Amino acid sequence: MAADMPWRRAVETVLSEADTPMRYDEIAQAIIDTGYRVSVGATPAATVSAILSESIRKERKTPFVKVDRGVYALRSTVAATTPDAVAESDEAVEDAREMGLINAFGMYWNRASVRWKTNMPSLYGVQQFGSTPVNFTAQAGVYLLYDGRTVVYVGKVTEPRMGLRLFEHTRDRLSGRWDRFSWFGVRAVRDSGELSPLPSAEIAVSTLIATMEALLIEGLEPPQNRRQGDGFNAVEFLQVTDPQIERDNKKDLLAEMSRTVGLS
Repeated sequence: MAADMPWRRAVETVLSEADTPMRYDEIAQAIIDTGYRVSVGATPAATVSAILSESIRKERKTPFVKVDRGVYALRSTVAATTPDAVAESDEAVEDAREMGLINAFGMYWNRASVRWKTNMPSLYGVQQFGSTPVNFTAQAGVYLLYDGRTVVYVGKVTEPRMGLRLFEHTRDRLSGRWDRFSWFGVRAVRDSGELSPLPSAEIAVSTLIATMEALLIEGLEPPQNRRQGDGFNAVEFLQVTDPQIERDNKKDLLAEMSRTVGLS
């Protein structure tokens, strides 16, 4: 198997193959999809953002040009009239500053994709398909339980134990009333896949209000709201089925086959 292409070279290669400028997260996904890198960590989009912003800030002859917020191209492929820089900054870091209290979230995750056989189930999600899965069982924040797309319950977790709290709802009065859940967490994700510590308790009123609005809009999706809440740029994570579920299913199938053979 070929070795991973260096990140910088992979970014340049993807942009050279693109017909149009690309967002930094699209570049990261293209690197994964083309196989230029297999080892990409848990936050590949943030890695690409850092490479692009650092090059533009520090290199006099950088090959990259920023054409819009979060959108980049190779200098050699854009028209001479393209704006040379648009208040250059690390997009991922800037988004992190603006996202208020929420640092990561997951929408409409499937209850059946979680293995609930222990009181600390694994809640797996990925920033992008092909990136390192992250276990959010120790996340803290708020969550919503759905019956289909109807919200039936809203809860909070002030300690790092969201997995345990959701597990409890598979055993309490709500057990038969929900099949999906969304969550909004205050712990950010590091490139290693670990969750950062709980943030400090110092919260500006404006940040609190913006976060409350964003949570309501994202969680309830009111039809008259045409945008997200102000400053809501938290990283969404896509659910990944617990691999132990497939192993359990294979084990159960083999056991059933053994019983069938024994009865024949």
